[in-house]
Amino acid sequence: MKRRDFVRVTTSAAAASLLPASLISKTVIEKNKKKFPPVLKPTIKNGVKEFELFIDIYQQEIVPAFKIHTLAFNNQVPGPELRVKQGDKVRVKFKNKTEINHTIHWHGIHVPWRMDGVPYVTQMPVMPGQEFTYEFTAEPYGTHFYHCHWGTLLHMQSGMYGSLIIENDDDPIQKQYPYEREYTLVYSAHDTNFIRNELNTMLERMKERMYLIKNGRFDKERFAVFDTKDEFVKSVENGYQPPYVVNRRSPADLPIPNWFTVNGKSYPMTPNIYIKEGENIRVRLINAGTEEHYLHLHGHDFWLVCNDGLPLPQPTQMNTLRLSPGKTLDIIIEGTNRGIWTFHDHDTRRVTNNGLYPGGNLLALVYEDMPAEEAELNMMAKKMGLNSLPIVALDE
Repeated sequence: MKRRDFVRVTTSAAAASLLPASLISKTVIEKNKKKFPPVLKPTIKNGVKEFELFIDIYQQEIVPAFKIHTLAFNNQVPGPELRVKQGDKVRVKFKNKTEINHTIHWHGIHVPWRMDGVPYVTQMPVMPGQEFTYEFTAEPYGTHFYHCHWGTLLHMQSGMYGSLIIENDDDPIQKQYPYEREYTLVYSAHDTNFIRNELNTMLERMKERMYLIKNGRFDKERFAVFDTKDEFVKSVENGYQPPYVVNRRSPADLPIPNWFTVNGKSYPMTPNIYIKEGENIRVRLINAGTEEHYLHLHGHDFWLVCNDGLPLPQPTQMNTLRLSPGKTLDIIIEGTNRGIWTFHDHDTRRVTNNGLYPGGNLLALVYEDMPAEEAELNMMAKKMGLNSLPIVALDE
């Protein structure tokens, strides 16, 4: 094949791969399923559903050509989705494979207080190489999540979060809005410079601490832990300088996110939400980050049906909602307006990749039963010499 013919053929093939119709191909739809948190299957032991989670340092690709080191449950960001029935007995065996302390907090779950995962309040931190077992009854119903509660400012934006869904066979949402499929979207925000600097600092600090512990040289002031508030105050009066006085971070500023992710990915690698005409779908929205998101769906209203997992006595119809840090919201989308529609953060600062628009929290609602001919070129695209409407734009 001549080079000219090869370029023509390969260019045509590349253009075909960008056809909006490709969004509704079976191959693309199947690949898209991998962009949602996989459900972790439990083992059943004496009537208890037992899960195994570990934490390790993992390299996460947010978008092609950009990777960061994260703290990941079971080597994935977000961590695996835990699904149980309301009232189930749950046991989670947690192993720390990193050189940093960790815990797991079960956000929104009514656990016994010793299982709440708050270091030095409900438990000692799980130190490097150690394991801890969490046991609780799955209550209440709804959409919840889990995350690390040690060094939370760093560990959560570094990837230590995952969804926890408590189901009920007598599902009130299913009764009111019958649906056959659902999606989980976990939102987060990341200051990648902060993550890199602070993670390296924390690893070095823990090496020092582990050496001191090993050699029997534990010191409350060096470790910044005290038995009582009075003990802490007396130590300060005697000249102790708390870590917030001599800030150990460099720089000392709080993180300013420059990447915004949905299920661990930024646009254009964010997942699509698929729907068919006449279908209802349930979308579980979880904010595991530090930023507020104002999520807006084009071409539709949706029904807000659950707040923090709790079914609303009176669902609200809207097309933009506020998803605050730590919140979970469930919405029902009705397939009433065939097409390819944007679902994005209307605070467009969150729709950027390292300051460049478009990026971040931008994804699409796609009608998978849409006829391919509806994706035909518009007049302006034809004038630009395009074979199809492009579906990936990296710099507007």
